[in-house]
Amino acid sequence: MGTLQLSIHGLATTSSVPRKFNFRSRSSTTHLRFSTPKIRAVSTVPDSESTAKDKEPDEPPTVDFAFVHSVLLPDGTPDVHFRRACGGQKLRDIMLDNNMELYGPYGRPLLNCAGGGTCGTCMVEVVEGKELLTPRTDKEKEHLKKKPKNWRLACQTIVGKPDSKGLLVIQQLPEWKAHEWSYEKILPAEEP
Repeated sequence: MGTLQLSIHGLATTSSVPRKFNFRSRSSTTHLRFSTPKIRAVSTVPDSESTAKDKEPDEPPTVDFAFVHSVLLPDGTPDVHFRRACGGQKLRDIMLDNNMELYGPYGRPLLNCAGGGTCGTCMVEVVEGKELLTPRTDKEKEHLKKKPKNWRLACQTIVGKPDSKGLLVIQQLPEWKAHEWSYEKILPAEEP
């Protein structure tokens, strides 16, 4: 009897449940699904060779991100960007390092505080993954008094710890979004 070695392809997530976004524009609803990782057998290893020293090292812990832009693409579909980063960093730094739009019309010098937490222009909406983020700071509580509880300042939000894993779904520029959408998990269909 042998041991089966597997390789994973696709976006790695911490759960095996596929995810779906529902987007409502003026006249229609569009469904966008994230696929779960596909697993395929690479080879088998005899029991005598399957020891701890032969195992492949685990991937370093990372957090997967789905950034949803505030404006739809010309064909009416949402602009969703998938990124991956290590935990323990500020959300602002992760977004800027991955060329994600954070400030919108306030992106020019002198129109934002460059991460000081004094201007409130780096607001994002956290759709999923709130448990991976640090609690709101005093600066956030001051700037976001009248905003929904899932809105955060990216410059004040730290994403987990260096060993964190999970999925974070972020709505960019929530004050400027031109469409409504919802996020839900889809249970895998039973195959006969």
